[in-house]
Formats: sequence, structure tokens, C-alpha cells
Amino acid sequence: MANPNSAPIEPCEGELYSVWALPPEDVATKIISLMSSLRSEFGGPEFEPHITVVGAIRLTPQDALNKFRSACEGVKAYQATVDQVSIGTTFYQCVFLLIHPTTEVVQISSHCCGHFGCNNSTPYMPHLSLLYANISDEMKKRAKEIADKLNEAVNGLKVPLTRLALYKTDTGDETLKSWEKIAEHDLPSS
Repeated sequence: MANPNSAPIEPCEGELYSVWALPPEDVATKIISLMSSLRSEFGGPEFEPHITVVGAIRLTPQDALNKFRSACEGVKAYQATVDQVSIGTTFYQCVFLLIHPTTEVVQISSHCCGHFGCNNSTPYMPHLSLLYANISDEMKKRAKEIADKLNEAVNGLKVPLTRLALYKTDTGDETLKSWEKIAEHDLPSS
């Protein structure tokens, strides 16, 4: 029996927000072309090319914006290097470019996570998703082969990251229709 003197448990307030590192438009255009080819073959929603810096965390809109602005202070444009095309086990990590976890890449995520108060129990795995989809392992392997062929020079590719963006990202919405860019910050050159 419930204690009549205890307060009811309130659901968590706020929405889910993520911080993404974005490449400049010219690089994004090349990645979008590869993403488009994969989507035409395997389906899945369209999304902006990005490397997740802070994964989905529940915050109020104002708190998310304040933390984002604070996290952007002192962060300079940086570079990520692609290790290889990989496949994962989740919708959001179906086919992706695995990013080499350099000290700089990991430190920027750690810096931003510190501002957002997130405590990750798993190590940071920087990646740039090419396809969000629920497809069989066999289809994922096919998608990886296509990505490898379409972009043979992908291994070792250097991706400049010149902007950080705050996105509202309801991870329960696999259509991504509810996803929305809230703010963007241009990163100064080093």
C-alpha cells in the first residue's frame, strides 16, 4: 500500500537533447551523397551528417540552451579521422564511419559532457552515422560493402568539424520528424 504522505513521483521534465559536431558544407555535401545512396537502397530517415559529442540527455529547453552555450566556450574547430566503415547493432548505429578516438576528439566530448552533467557508463565511440535503419545483419554487411565501394578513399579521410549544434532528439522517434536543430555555434580556428 502506498504511503499517503509521500509525494507522487513526477515524470522527468524536459525533452531529450544532443550535441553534434558538424562538418563544413562542402564536406557535408559529399557525406550526404553517400548517405542518400544508402537510403535509396535500404530505406531509413534523412539526417544531417554529424558526430555525436553528447548523447541524448533529458533537460528543459532553457537548461539545454544554457549548457550548450557554456560548453561551446573555449572549444575550437578540430579534425576527426575516419578509421573505417563499420556496422552496429542498433537503429542509430546501423552503418557508420568509425572515427579514430584521438585525444582531441575524446577531450572535446568529455568537456561538453562535463557541462551537460552526463555520466557515461560506456566509453565514448566517436562515429559519423551514414544510415539509421532496422535491417538484418546480412543487409548491414551489404550496405557496408556499398559504402566502401562508393567511397574508397574513406579510410583515413580527415573530417574538419567547424560547428557544434544543439539538437532536440527524441530517440523514440525513428522517423526523426520531431528532431529539431535548436542552436548552432561556429567554432573558431585553432
